[in-house]
Formats: sequence, structure tokens, C-alpha cells
Amino acid sequence: MDNPFLNKTYGTLFDTVPFDQIRFEHYEEAMMEGMKRDIADIERITKNPEAPTFENTIIPKGDRTLSKVTTTFFNLISANTNDEMDQLAQKMTPLLTEHSNRMMLDPDLWLRVKAVYAEHRPLDTEETTLLDNMYQSFVRHGALLSDEDKQRFTQLQMELSQVTLQYQQNMLKDTNAFQLHVTDEKRLSGLPESQREAAAEAAKEAGKEGWLFTLHSPSYSPFMTYADDRELRRQMYMAHMTLCTHEGETNNLPLIPRIVNLRRQLANILGYKTFADFILERRMAQDTQHVEKLLHDLLEAYLPTARRELEEITSLARETEGPDYELRPWDFAYYSHKLKMQRYNIDSEMLRPYFELSRVKEGVFGLATRLYGITFHLRKDIAVYHPDVEAWEVQDQDGSMLGVLYTDFHPRASKQSGAWMTTFKEQWVDEDDGKDSRPHASITMNLTKPTTSKPALLTLGEVETFLHEFGHALHALFSRVRFESLSCTNVYWDFVELPSQFMENFAIEPAFLNTFARHYETGEPMPKELIERIIRSKNYLAGYACVRQVSLGLLDMAYYTLTEDFNADVYEFEREAMAPCQLMLPVPEALMSSQFGHIMSGGYAAGYYSYKWAEVLDADAFSVFQQNGIFDRATAQRLRDEVLSRGATEPPMTLYRRFRGQEPTIDALLRRNGIKN
Repeated sequence: MDNPFLNKTYGTLFDTVPFDQIRFEHYEEAMMEGMKRDIADIERITKNPEAPTFENTIIPKGDRTLSKVTTTFFNLISANTNDEMDQLAQKMTPLLTEHSNRMMLDPDLWLRVKAVYAEHRPLDTEETTLLDNMYQSFVRHGALLSDEDKQRFTQLQMELSQVTLQYQQNMLKDTNAFQLHVTDEKRLSGLPESQREAAAEAAKEAGKEGWLFTLHSPSYSPFMTYADDRELRRQMYMAHMTLCTHEGETNNLPLIPRIVNLRRQLANILGYKTFADFILERRMAQDTQHVEKLLHDLLEAYLPTARRELEEITSLARETEGPDYELRPWDFAYYSHKLKMQRYNIDSEMLRPYFELSRVKEGVFGLATRLYGITFHLRKDIAVYHPDVEAWEVQDQDGSMLGVLYTDFHPRASKQSGAWMTTFKEQWVDEDDGKDSRPHASITMNLTKPTTSKPALLTLGEVETFLHEFGHALHALFSRVRFESLSCTNVYWDFVELPSQFMENFAIEPAFLNTFARHYETGEPMPKELIERIIRSKNYLAGYACVRQVSLGLLDMAYYTLTEDFNADVYEFEREAMAPCQLMLPVPEALMSSQFGHIMSGGYAAGYYSYKWAEVLDADAFSVFQQNGIFDRATAQRLRDEVLSRGATEPPMTLYRRFRGQEPTIDALLRRNGIKN
């Protein structure tokens, strides 16, 4: 067929998405046809005259058209969108949501699933998990509701899908809309040459004289760290912290109460008091009490350190500016950097020459080779969705094809800010021929771009981001399970960050840095003395960073533990929720909620605590490598076998205990951050 999504396979190498063959009109056509094929699949199950069994009801092979097209389309909405794509997303999202609800609320299918759940043949562990997940999915999508409540539930879900999509699109548009245009070179004082050059090229691309700075991380973060001009720092900060708060089409303020209330209403219909109660029932944390205890324990442990850190930075600022100087949020990165230089003589610009992107890729891929024996091979014959993207064939240690990895490193106007991992195809075993269908993973970031005179030179923080998303990709690539819904990263949200945050630990390990960190011009390795300074400074602002994360977790829980309609002032609500973590005088106009995509339009609603939850796990897991050797193949193989390859086939703590031999404690994290000896 002309539409590649409508064929059983793409007919490409490794059955990768044929981006070079897809036309815009293919998306809607394939979505509509895919929904028809889904309905036909359901009818084949429900009209089967045989008694319901695990084989004929739970695992019949269905058509994948809708999954293929929606996965590709919505991945590109985040990574490479345009106005046409955004408009189509607005049109199709409610239809897709309605279709999903129709599938999950089909009364005949539900009767068959319920019958198998009540009586079935002996099942193995993975089959048991699949059946339980499917049963719970029907229940959590309203299968037990009255017809009237089912209709209301569907309406609420459709509205929520539209509002969250609008929130996400507003963030991208508002981020792209802001530009700080500087024409007086004197106002660039303090900025390193790398940032000036990048800003000059950005201005040239925009047809302007001078220098152009944006809210994308590679531009914003260095500006706030190095710019001497306090007024320009203030302007950048205010632009960033007032995103989507101004009157106009991209204002997210009216959307926040709608999102919060819709989620609570959905939970209420299902019999839960709050949306957090609904979410946490299927998480490692289990309930709000466990989440609140984690956040409270972290705040109690880290807040004294955070306050001391802020006092030290304020003291330096007053030594420089005068005793009456009031440190404001737009001063924090600037003066904290100066204090770090005083203490450790280390900063991002010193390290950039040693973190040239092609070498960092060699280092990160080489780390996976050293730990797991896998290798990465650039494939020019695999189509990609943008010239910036590279496609890699990943081979296992025996030379077999493990999966495909797409890498997309640099910011552009068509891409959301931040960094993430996703899949274009997940892993499963074909029920007919037993063939293992290998996954296609993609890591998407917004790292420093190359300039006309320099290659892409990264900061240490960007190297950590690369390692983080690469950890997610390994989780997907190593998957060896039978059922797609249990494969790759389809695990509890408070477990999914373990593989990613675990990889970040390697970033400051000398043995790892020595494998790739070489000066991009001279080829000289990073000096030992410089690595030692990195290590000595590793816990600089650890208290402040933790308290910042806890504050976001508290805001998330404040929204989603509400038991009544949210109609308060968003600014006041946010300030009150984050008050226990408040270290500096708040800025009245600043707002996180309007740009907090993780909990508003992403998958972390009532789950932002997951980053800290998983940090406890990753510190504990890495301590095993520190004991046995950070490249120890036996330990790495055990992590792969017991955690990374098992997906969601068993409860996360069962998998972790099997790897670790015991449950984790907070002690390893406290020791790593220097909070506890």
C-alpha cells in the first residue's frame, strides 16, 4: 500500500520506521484505519463461540496499525513538530481517547477477561502479571462503573487529553517566542567565548545583528551562570519563570485548574478519594504516606546543608557587592559559580574542551561495551526524521542484533525542551513463530550545538544528561520478555528512573573519564588534577539541589492530594505548597506550575517524587559496583539479568532484591551526597 503504516511490516532494515516515505496525510488515514482494525480484532475475540481462555482472550495476536502510527506521530510531536502536526494532534487526540475508552469499556470483552481472571489454567509468572495488569486496566478504566458513569468517565478523559496536549504545545510555542537580543558587546561581560559565538550564530540565523539568547538550556543555563549584567540575568530569569503566564494563546494558567480537577474527578468516579490515591496504588510507594515520609525525611536530612550553602553564597555576594546586597534567584547560579571557582577552581567551561560530542558518544557507548559486551554501529541506511538524528544498530556480545538506537542531541524550534527516551517499537516475542521482535529506542536531548569554529563541546551536566537517557535506552534495548505491554520501560514510574540515574554515577569516575575525555584540539587526556577537582566538587550544592527536587515533589503532591475542586489562586497555592523548602525570598511573578510539564502534560502527575525514590535505589545499586569494581562484568550481568531485561514481569522490589540481595536504604544516598559519613 502507498501508506507505509497500513502494511503488516515496513519492509525496511530491521523493520524501522520509513521516515523518508511518510507523508503528512498518511497519519490521519492510518489512525482512522487502525481504529477500524482494532474494533475488528475485538469483535473476533468477543464473538468467539469458545469459552474464554488465556490464549483466546488475553493474548490473541492483533493488528498493530494504530500503535505504529500513533507511536511515530506523537514521538514526532515532541521531537520534530510543526503547525500542521500540532493541528492534527488537536483533532485526533479526542478521537483516539474515545477509541481507547471504547476498547476498555467493551462489555463483552470485559466479561471474557473477567471470566479468565476468575478461572484459568496454571500460569507462569509473566502470564500471571499480564492477566492481572489487563484485569486491573479494565477496572481502572471504568469497567465496573454504571453506564452513566462510564459515559461521564469517557467525557472527562477526552477533555483531559485535549487540555494536556494544549498545555504541552503552549510550552513549546512560548519557549520559542522569547529572544534576548543584545547589540552592545559590553553587556556580554563575563560570558565565555563559546557562548558569545553560539549567540552570534543564533542572531545571524535570525537575520539580526549582535547576539541572541534563548530559553533553551544550552543558551539559558550558561547565561545565568556567567553573565555579569545583573539586569539581563533578571530579564532571562523572569522570561523563564513566567512562561505561559501572559495573556494570549499560550497562557497555561486557565488550563492548570482544569487539568488538576479533571484528574481528581476521574479518580473520584473510580472510587478514589484523590488522584494520588489512584496513581500510587500501582507504584512502589503504594500510598501518599510513603511518599510524604520520603520527602519529609529528605527535607529533614538536606535542609540544614542547603541553608548553609545559601548563606555561604550570599556572603560571597555581599563581599563583592556590599553588605546590603540582596541575593535574588537570578543571582544564584552566578554567585554559586564564583564560590565554586574559589573553592575548587572548576567550572563547566574548563571541562568543555574535553567533552567533544563524538568522543562522549565513544565514551558512553564504550561504557556499555565494557559493562555488557554490546556494540554500536552507525547505520546510514536507516531513515531518520531529521538530519540531526543518527541511527545505530546495537549488537549483543554474541553479534546478534539487540535493537536500534536513534540519537537526537541538539535543540531546534520544532523540538520540546528537556531530554527524554522513547521507543518507536518495543520488544515482544511473536506468539506464532516465537521470533523475538527487538526494540527501537530513541534518546532526544537539547545539548550544546556545534558552531562554525568549534564542534559540539558539552558541559559535565550535559554528559550526565546523555548518560541518564542512555540508561533508559539500555533498559529498553535489554528487554527479554514475552509480552509487549510488560517490556522495555513499561514499569512502575517510581522504578523507571533507576536504570537512568544509575548510569549518571559513572560521570565523575576517573576510570570512566580516562576512556574518552580528551582535549578536542590536542588530543591530550583530561589532567588527573582536573579530575580530582571534579570529584572534590561533586557534592557542591547537593543540599540545595535535593531541597529543590523535594519542593517540586511537594507541589506535585499538593495538587493531586486535593479532595475538592481546585479554584484557588495558582500563585498562592504554589507558594504555600513549596513553603517548607523556601530558601530565598520568592519572586511574586515567578511560577513553576505553568511550565511543569512533567506533572501537567507528562506522565509524572502524582509521581514527581519518583526521581528521589529512584535516587535511593540508584545510589544503593552503584554501591555494589563500587565494592566489586565499577566495570565488573559479573555485577553488570546480574543487573542486566535481574532488572534491565525483565521489564514489568515481576514487582520492582522483587527484581531489585534479586539483584542486590536486600532492600535498599537511604544510607548510600546520604553517604554519596556527603550528608552522612
